[in-house]
Amino acid sequence: MSWFNKQSRLVQIILLLIPFVNWIVEIYVRVTSVIEKPTLENILGVVFGLIIPIFGWIDLVWVLLFNHLLLCK
Repeated sequence: MSWFNKQSRLVQIILLLIPFVNWIVEIYVRVTSVIEKPTLENILGVVFGLIIPIFGWIDLVWVLLFNHLLLCK
């Protein structure tokens, strides 16, 4: 998770704009987040990220507004 947060906002947005790359980056960030801090919020983020394909686009808006992925702290 810290790798994604260390990137510039522009790089984060570009990674989340590309459809397949978006999903891969999202899953990677969420899984590392669960490994670092296994909270219910992080676990739900992984589950929703895998099940709901539109969740990546929601994350794009969330990163723009709050500087982190939805359900991933």
